[in-house]
Amino acid sequence: MGAADPQNPWALAHGLLSEGRSFKARDGRPAVQVIVADFLHREGSSPDADLRFDPTTADGTPVEPHPHLLVKTLLLAGLAPSHSFRASWGPVTLGALVEDLKRDFRRDSALSPEGAWTLDALSHALLPGASFTTRDGTPVRLDAVMDEALALLEREEAELLAGMKAGLPQVPKRHQGLYAHPCGGLHLVQAVLTHARHPAVRAAWGSRLDTQVDVLLYRLASESRQYDAALSSTLPAHRLPVLLQMMKFHGHWLETLGRYRDETGWTPTPTQLQAIRQAGALLDGAVRRLDASGVWRNRDALKAASPSLFLDLLGDTCHAARGWHDWRRTLGG
Repeated sequence: MGAADPQNPWALAHGLLSEGRSFKARDGRPAVQVIVADFLHREGSSPDADLRFDPTTADGTPVEPHPHLLVKTLLLAGLAPSHSFRASWGPVTLGALVEDLKRDFRRDSALSPEGAWTLDALSHALLPGASFTTRDGTPVRLDAVMDEALALLEREEAELLAGMKAGLPQVPKRHQGLYAHPCGGLHLVQAVLTHARHPAVRAAWGSRLDTQVDVLLYRLASESRQYDAALSSTLPAHRLPVLLQMMKFHGHWLETLGRYRDETGWTPTPTQLQAIRQAGALLDGAVRRLDASGVWRNRDALKAASPSLFLDLLGDTCHAARGWHDWRRTLGG
C-alpha cells in the first residue's frame, strides 16, 4: 500500500520488485508509466540529449538515490527495450534509457558503493563481449567492467572470507568492506552474480562463484548472531531499527540467492537448502515482531516521526516479500 504512492517513484520501484510489472500506482496508472512520465527529465532535444532522474524531488522524496536504480528496475521487471513510455515531451523507449546510461557511464561511479544498480542494469541490457563509447569518447568493455566488479566484491568481503576460513562464529559489522555499501553490499552481490547467467562467464569465473555462495551462507550465521545480541540488549522502545535491519538483511539475502538460482540455474545442496529455510524462519520471526509492534498499521505516524525509518520499512518490506516469494515452495508458504 505504501509502495503505490504516485508521488514517490522510489517506492513504486520497490512495488514493482515485490509485485511485478503489472503493479499499479494508487491513481490507477501502471507504476512503470508513472515513473517515466512524471519524473524523467531531458536536457535539450537532440537525439542524444541527456535523460535523467533527479536523486530526490524538491521536498526530499527519493526518486533515484542510487544512479540508474530506476532503469535497473524497469529492466528486471522484464520490459523489452522497445517498450515505449509517454514522457512529458513525448514517447521514449526503455532502449533509449539504456543508451543514455551507456553514454553517461563512469567507471569510478560504477565501482563505488553506489554503483551496484548501474552494474546490474548494464549486465541485464548487454551481452558478454559488448562494448560501447561514453559521451566523452571513453571506450568501455562490459566484460572488463564486470571482471572488475567481481574483483571489487572479493576485496570488499576479504574480512568475511578470512573469518569463514578461520571458523570464526562471526565477523563484527563495523561499516567496513561490504558493510560500507548500501544494504550490506547485497546489491553488489546481486549485480555480480547476475552476470554469471551466461555460460561463458560461469566458465571464466569458475570456483569464484562457489566462494560467493559460501560467503553468503557464512554471513547468514555471522549476522544473525549479531542481530540477536542487539535485540536482547536493546530497550523495547528502541527495538524498531534492529527489527527493520533484521528484515532488511534476511529479505535481501533470500532475494539474492533466489535471483542466483533463477538466473544461472544454480541448485542448492541439502545443507544450503537448510540455511535457506533458516533464513526464512528468521525473516518470519522479524516480520511477526514488527507486525505485533503495529508499525505497518501506524506507518503514517512513523513517516511523520522518522522519515528514514519509514522508507526503510517500505523498501525492505518489498525486498522481504520478494525474497519470500522466490523461496515460497522451499519455505512452505
